[in-house]
Amino acid sequence: MDDLKYIARRRNLVQELAEKGIIAEKVLQAIGKVPRHRFFDKTLIDFAYEDKAFPIGSDQTISQPYTVAYQSELLDVKEGEKVLEIGTGSGYQSAVLVELGANVYSIERQEALFHRTFSRLPEIGYHIAQFLGDGYKGLPNYAPFDKIIVTASADIMPQALREQLAIGGILVIPISTTMYKITRLDNDTYKEEKVNSCAFVPMIHGTN
Repeated sequence: MDDLKYIARRRNLVQELAEKGIIAEKVLQAIGKVPRHRFFDKTLIDFAYEDKAFPIGSDQTISQPYTVAYQSELLDVKEGEKVLEIGTGSGYQSAVLVELGANVYSIERQEALFHRTFSRLPEIGYHIAQFLGDGYKGLPNYAPFDKIIVTASADIMPQALREQLAIGGILVIPISTTMYKITRLDNDTYKEEKVNSCAFVPMIHGTN
């Protein structure tokens, strides 16, 4: 239930993110629309609008709202763009992408999280294409993607994701403790930028 209590808390969160440096108005508006408390277990729901990450099971977390906003700002989603998300997790980042106007394709490696989020997102009103699989491989059958966002820390740059990026597209990915923004300039040329230090749960190969 999205009562006045949560609306006020969400408004306060948006203000906090703006004070921390998020300037993209469309990202702040998206954060302001997504009911983050709906992605929490009842035991933690009172903490839903704190700017912190919280456990969601399977050794994974729901990302800190600042991190979600920051990656979304780097991604610069345009209405109707086809976006690949690596690491569905709780589904919170997916919902923000939908609010930004993206057509979202999302891969989750953890089977328990996949099934939970597969049910939860439509219940909240968000509809995306969800897949259980290895995020390092992406979704070649659905490529190219205008934007790709990775929500776990990769140990290497996944070549498959670079190849699935459309020309002019952007890949935002944490590798180890560094956030990268990669823009595909043409078939063979990529612009690679190190934009910030970061901390994420590790991205895991395989489906078992």
